Amino acid sequence: MSGEEIKYVIEAFNTNWIAPLGPNVDAFEKEIANYVGVSDAVAVSSGTSAIHLALSLLDVQKGDEVFCSTLTFVASANPILYQGGIPVFIDSEPETWNMSPQALERALIAASINGKMPKALVLVNLYGQSAKMDEIIALCNQYDVPIIEDAAESLGSFYKGKASGSFGKFGIFSFNGNKIITTSGGGMLVSDDVDAIRKARFLATQAKDPAPHYEHSSIGYNYRMSNILAGIGRGQLEVLEERVHSRRTLFDRYKKELGSIHEIEFMPELKHTKSNRWLTAFTIKGNKTFDSVQSILNLLAKENIEARNVWKPLHLQPLFNENKYFSHDKDVSVSDFLFNNGVCLPSGSNMSEEEQERVISCVKKAMMEISI
Repeated sequence: MSGEEIKYVIEAFNTNWIAPLGPNVDAFEKEIANYVGVSDAVAVSSGTSAIHLALSLLDVQKGDEVFCSTLTFVASANPILYQGGIPVFIDSEPETWNMSPQALERALIAASINGKMPKALVLVNLYGQSAKMDEIIALCNQYDVPIIEDAAESLGSFYKGKASGSFGKFGIFSFNGNKIITTSGGGMLVSDDVDAIRKARFLATQAKDPAPHYEHSSIGYNYRMSNILAGIGRGQLEVLEERVHSRRTLFDRYKKELGSIHEIEFMPELKHTKSNRWLTAFTIKGNKTFDSVQSILNLLAKENIEARNVWKPLHLQPLFNENKYFSHDKDVSVSDFLFNNGVCLPSGSNMSEEEQERVISCVKKAMMEISI
């Protein structure tokens, strides 16, 4: 917490605005919309619920295919299943670790030949890095496929001067406890389509029809954010730029100290983009790389330092073992490589230099042991 949140929380208590509506909710929606540069936003209970609402608004139904980044957390794809849709997974590419335009084009061509186009595309900006938006938008416009931009990890990131989350038909953000700003749990759905956001707000409030009694003519959800949590979000938003600076400083220090190790390659930052560096991640080159990754993770764990593998691609998950997958190239699956060779380092905004130096020392020690 920054300390700025408490004034909004106290205000919510003093004015008795506790429920999933109130001045903090209204203000938080406007503040996020203004920051991102979109027309409107609706505050909801999670990033997952925001994706679900977007899919519902795009009328994804049972049997409809939805293309989705494979290198992401399962929450990006689960809402497709909520709607009865069928996820089709698209590989990453090396320059951003995000969706491969090359793989996407092959998938779109195949869908066109089969006469079954995807109802939507869920595009993830992994670890704060924007995908190749120009290429992906051009392809989706060519085939008339709406984009849901999963910017859960990339609030505060920019692509060619434009905010992450503002490119698609819908953008979504997460304020889970591990995100760059948090409401403890929560999310936001944003769009330039004001009517769609108005409908999302209706659906997220149990789809209550205007009537003197409880009247319901469509399926609704209990997805609205409370006024207290929105107050926390407002205080967090005030320090977002500080958080981005902290994360980027952490990344720069990691790269300075570890970048000279030949086997280590850090997650790149695409030209004309600015990543919030939500997580610092790198890959290891050379022989027995998966063993090397586990050696690093094990050594850090012995020192009570938590680190993790890069996301396990969704096309490798048991839940989706029968779903279609389009790799970056015929014989190259970039997401598989990143999972097998990648490490995510501790990247909290409040890490001290001393804590970070302890991580760096452990990684150097592990790399020395690997090379012996």
